[in-house]
Amino acid sequence: MQALFVGQTYIDVTFLADELPTGDDKTVARDYAISFGGNAVTAAFACAKLGIAPDLLTSIADDWLGRMFIDMAAKYGISVHHRKVKESSLSFIMPRGGKRAIVRCRDDHYLHPVPPLNLQNCRALHLDGHQADAAMHYAKACREAGILTSLDGGGLRSNTHELLEFIDVAIVAERLCEQMDLSPSAMLAYLKGRGCRIGGVTMGERGMLWYDESGTESVLPALDVPSSLVVDTNGAGDIFHGAYVYSAMARPELPWREHFILARAASAHAIQHLGNEASLPSLSDIAHTQARFSERKLAA
Repeated sequence: MQALFVGQTYIDVTFLADELPTGDDKTVARDYAISFGGNAVTAAFACAKLGIAPDLLTSIADDWLGRMFIDMAAKYGISVHHRKVKESSLSFIMPRGGKRAIVRCRDDHYLHPVPPLNLQNCRALHLDGHQADAAMHYAKACREAGILTSLDGGGLRSNTHELLEFIDVAIVAERLCEQMDLSPSAMLAYLKGRGCRIGGVTMGERGMLWYDESGTESVLPALDVPSSLVVDTNGAGDIFHGAYVYSAMARPELPWREHFILARAASAHAIQHLGNEASLPSLSDIAHTQARFSERKLAA
């Protein structure tokens, strides 16, 4: 095991349409994609596409969607550890105008306890807060073993405050700031107070406010991708997480700014494609994106 990602599996149905019908109306989508989904799950696929296939502890149901997901993971060399549920989870995603509306159908009633996994040779753990019991168990185990721990703080979970005590790299969304009634700057102070060595708040087009190994705060601007090229922003943040975890394992000698620069280009590539699988970048895609787009100018 090189890395362990823990999350919730979705099958994503992403479609481009001008509006959602109501009542007895019907409409025809212009395009669609069916792919794997879920925060840590998509991050795991991104890491695998870049060259390091992690292990994935995630929800799996014994139905045709579950079997389809297992086939998807096998294609990328990802070893899946099943946390059994009765039904597979689905997401219906409608990207539009740089945003995305999502309807989720989720079964997170896990039928068995957290499975014991061998962490020998593991170099990184990435969590998204799903499977709260497994997240806490492996965060503690990896902290004790000196393994890098990373958290995608996309939203407030039941154990977020407790979990952060065992997280080295916490990159959270503005949504978490809103839920906790904190400004992005105050969120950085909170993450420092919880002991996170690296912390950041992703802010979409406004880049990421973050602090480095020395505690110095700065803004990493977003790449200036024209709105005409933006197709689907869903999953771009998850790919950002998967890319920096990959970079930290592949290039551990570099400072975290370099890991985030690579991840920023991965995310900028992702938003130009429909669906999570088509959005996954290769290393050459990342290099092309870095060369093609300059940084956005920061507002005063």
